[in-house]
Amino acid sequence: MSQVRPKTRRQYRTSACGPGHRAVRIGIWIVSFVWFGLAPAAALENVPSLASAAPIDCIHSGRTALLPMLRRAAEGGDILAQSTLGCMYARGQGVPRRDAMAFALFRRIADEHADDAPDLPGARIVANAFVALGQFYLRGIDDADLKADPGRARDLFAYAAAYFGDPDAQYYLARLCLDGDGMAREPVLAARWLGLAANKGQHRAQAVLGFLLFKGREVPRQAAPGLMWLTLARDAAGPDDTWISDAYDAAFSEANEADRAAALRLLERHLRERAF
Repeated sequence: MSQVRPKTRRQYRTSACGPGHRAVRIGIWIVSFVWFGLAPAAALENVPSLASAAPIDCIHSGRTALLPMLRRAAEGGDILAQSTLGCMYARGQGVPRRDAMAFALFRRIADEHADDAPDLPGARIVANAFVALGQFYLRGIDDADLKADPGRARDLFAYAAAYFGDPDAQYYLARLCLDGDGMAREPVLAARWLGLAANKGQHRAQAVLGFLLFKGREVPRQAAPGLMWLTLARDAAGPDDTWISDAYDAAFSEANEADRAAALRLLERHLRERAF
């Protein structure tokens, strides 16, 4: 199986984790801490590794009754059908799980639509295809000629994170920068990507950023913003994200009354600002 290389004229330098010119302001408490030095490196307790995370994050779910129609539409180039069918094969929903088939569908989307404008209606689908391919490269595909390649995964996440501004890609890229899997660790840049994704509602980014802030890991400790992000993450977490609830419970128990009150004020301000 050949390795996917996005067919795009827009080249993005992926040798580092930098957010590039599409980065936006990510909140005063995020901007303030990234320049003041780093705490000693430490592992993120209980946070699942990227390679062992749940199978492909999908933005669509398929229905078995529509399978023949989906296949015809996917063969005809419909990216919504390709994405839906790819997710079904990746998760084994309504069809036998076939990672190689899912990979081929996502690769076709990435190859044919990498240059699509990021404000087009289908841009989210294209970005999700890059994220799905990156996830496959993190762990490889056992029944196909696809070896785990964190460097290739990083390239795919970086393109979707910078060009499409995709929050899932930003989260995965941040984790690679933070974990140093297949690359040098860059925790300052990881914090920036986490901040971008967290402000877009990516709950896993919110949880990791909250953990780092509350514990003072990689960044100076800021308990109240950390607890705020952990609260948001807990409220959005799914059934597979028990580590987020555990992190929130531990932080809330450790926080003093002043930190809890400050976190509540930040949370109220955050929700107020996003209500308009």
